[in-house]
Amino acid sequence: MIKIGTALFEAAEQLEKEKGISKDVLISSLEDALVAAYKKHIKNKDADNIETIFDEESGEIGVFRTKVVVKDVEDNDTQISLKEAKEIDEGVELEDEVKIEVTPEDFGRIAAQSAKQVITQRIREAERKLVLDEFLSKKGTLITGIVQRKDERGNVIINIGKTDAIMPYKEQLPGENYKTGNRVRVFVLNVKETQRLPQVIVSQAHSEIVRELFELEVPEIEDGIVEIKSIAREAGYRTKLAVWSNDPTVDSVGACIGPRGSRIQTIVSELKNEKIDIVRYSPDSVEYIVNALSPARILSVDILADDENSHEALVIVPDDQLSLAIGREGQNVRLAHRLTNWKIDIKSESKAKQLELNRGVEIEEAGEEYEAVEEAGEEE
Repeated sequence: MIKIGTALFEAAEQLEKEKGISKDVLISSLEDALVAAYKKHIKNKDADNIETIFDEESGEIGVFRTKVVVKDVEDNDTQISLKEAKEIDEGVELEDEVKIEVTPEDFGRIAAQSAKQVITQRIREAERKLVLDEFLSKKGTLITGIVQRKDERGNVIINIGKTDAIMPYKEQLPGENYKTGNRVRVFVLNVKETQRLPQVIVSQAHSEIVRELFELEVPEIEDGIVEIKSIAREAGYRTKLAVWSNDPTVDSVGACIGPRGSRIQTIVSELKNEKIDIVRYSPDSVEYIVNALSPARILSVDILADDENSHEALVIVPDDQLSLAIGREGQNVRLAHRLTNWKIDIKSESKAKQLELNRGVEIEEAGEEYEAVEEAGEEE
């Protein structure tokens, strides 16, 4: 047996405190290392009857070979005679198995070298698994990190504790200056296993970050009283949020805004002053479309198609509300479309009247042509 003393336990306990790696991992790694070293020593890596036994009380560890007790030994590596076996244990019988210590006298130095290599590898594997498990459990949630740097591809590298996360360029807020040392809150998009530490992909542009922020700031959402039905976001510019109350006594929009706008202001600040429209969800499609196009005032909504293949609506607004309903570069109607999943065509009141007038003229002209054809037919 090799005396390893208390140093191993002290190292294992320190490792457990610093990195959360169990002491059993270190002991198991040492045992595997000794088995591997012994197989190399005897030049037989396929031997399967070799194990290590560790005596925690004495602090000793040794290599043992399991052999079967036989009458006539044919293989010295796997068999032992009854006479030799009884010298180890008087109670053994034929066909019993006995463990025989085979630790070489000069094995300490060889074992130490092998053990160091295997233990280092096991510690890395255990550390990688701990980090992987931790961040897999955080996938789809918000975490806080510190900006480290920007790489040559424009990705922002963020330290999130036990590893660094990557925020790709497309997941960053437009125009945001990510300075080294800045503390940022990010959404965990994905976790990929690699040969080293897991690769964590985070985002500040994903729409789900808005949901997470509202769940943090609005107790009614966390409790399930108020429900977020849909989110449409153009990161850094504007978000539309459709909410619904499962309790008639609770105002879904008011709950999200908070007393004197305190809740919404906290979220807007977190999103770098991104504009947020909170609209009331409705199972009635017309009402929902009207709410989604806020703050524009709507005159009428005409459902053109509503089936499994298509949802289309024509919306009429006052002339002075057309630009507000469409929004800058079509942003308001685009977000309303994504929020409601309805294709929305917006027309001003005067344009709609003109189209209706033209349609009336076309119908009248068509009628006159029909009458002319009828008269011609009668004359013939």
